[in-house]
Amino acid sequence: QVQLVESGGGLVQAGGSLRLSCAASGRTFGLYTMGWFRRAPGKEREFVAAIRWSTGSTYYADSVKGRFTISRDNAKNTVYLQMNSLKPEDTAVYYCAAGPHSMMVVSSRDLYNYWGQGTQVTVSS
Repeated sequence: QVQLVESGGGLVQAGGSLRLSCAASGRTFGLYTMGWFRRAPGKEREFVAAIRWSTGSTYYADSVKGRFTISRDNAKNTVYLQMNSLKPEDTAVYYCAAGPHSMMVVSSRDLYNYWGQGTQVTVSS
């Protein structure tokens, strides 16, 4: 069993930055792929970024590539999402998720087994 708790959301002006954190507890985290997803009002939950916990390999949605950075701190069992150059269209509830290390398609939300409660990010224009 894995428990995930997100933090760091808030209100920021366009062009600003935020860093989200996802504190994980439970089973051995070297076995997992960690992902960030978001859901904007009236839209489906979409993939943002992912990282393989054991190798550090990272993956990004085209819409955030070059602006967002996913990273992890093994000692703290925490995954981060650094978000720079934020745009109003980045406004959403952001969710942290954990899935099998071996998953082939890290952008598929159906492959993730565990989810956090979400944290709101609002970007004003």
